Amino acid sequence: MSRPSPRTFAERLADGPLVGAEGYVFELERRGYVKAGPYVPEVILDAPDALRQLHREFLRAGADVMVALTYYAHREKLRDVGRAGDLEEMNRQAVRIANEIAAEGGTADEGALVAGNICNTWCYDPADPVRSGEVVREQYREQLGWAVEEGVDFVISETNDFLGEALIGVEVCAELGLPAMVTLASVGPTSTYDGYDYVEACRILADHGAAIVGLNCSRGPATMLPLLEKIRAAVDIPIAAQPVPYRTDDAVPSFESLVGADGRRLFPIQLEGHALTRFEMADFARAAAELGVGYVGVCCGGAPHYVRAMAEALGRDTPASRYSPALELHPVLGAGPSEAVSRQMGDWSAAS
Repeated sequence: MSRPSPRTFAERLADGPLVGAEGYVFELERRGYVKAGPYVPEVILDAPDALRQLHREFLRAGADVMVALTYYAHREKLRDVGRAGDLEEMNRQAVRIANEIAAEGGTADEGALVAGNICNTWCYDPADPVRSGEVVREQYREQLGWAVEEGVDFVISETNDFLGEALIGVEVCAELGLPAMVTLASVGPTSTYDGYDYVEACRILADHGAAIVGLNCSRGPATMLPLLEKIRAAVDIPIAAQPVPYRTDDAVPSFESLVGADGRRLFPIQLEGHALTRFEMADFARAAAELGVGYVGVCCGGAPHYVRAMAEALGRDTPASRYSPALELHPVLGAGPSEAVSRQMGDWSAAS
């Protein structure tokens, strides 16, 4: 199936908030297709139908963008798991699959947009920005060169811990003529790992040509929204927000630092007890839209039910909305359960 020629990323942004859906590696790890730890997306080649299915579920739930799963599909990470020889095919196949599912439609007759993806490489060293920056630049050129040949509408450069590394991503996107959505991780309280206040870093990225700037990962809605408000006031281009669906607060602003009652670190595979509900993520979507956020999504921990709830909170009727909850039809929770149900359930009630 060939993908329709949609309006551009900028044109779609101008219509109102785009709904983003990520968290691919976390969700595929839960389904048994990605190894926690390295988080290299071997699923692209080993179980491509599993990746197709998750793309399709995000699309049905209301996502406007299919993100090629090339997060951590770069040379250094593939070498860690002994798959450096699969680098090109893994990147090309990820974009092909994203295009294939985007062509199936979604909430817009023109189909979904397709985003190439680059991320933090763990190669950038602010103490040696020239040498390490060249390593990063070459990795980005490899990945995005293949993405251009396979066909993408824009690039998401995400989970950037260093402003210096994020700027390299912007430069490579500009070389290739691709609009760049650049989002910072926000593990620290106020600044990037190379010492730039998050708001100032977004302003610098905007000045260097990013099409959209903002935050992703690390923070849940409660600790991301205050920063988003400051960023919205500081830049005159669209902003993006893709929090994690976990409960963070002022004491623990990022989910990487969450600990259990026994002091054990919960990140990355013991976070269930801190997960937000779909209703809380819907509340975030509404709050972000009211702030003027142009790209409203979810990051690590994201799943289709969150995306559907967020899309519906923004006024969308998605293909998956046909199966949205109708608890009034539940035999116990609905209004006026029958006498037979009451006898079976005893004194249980929805209020107890």
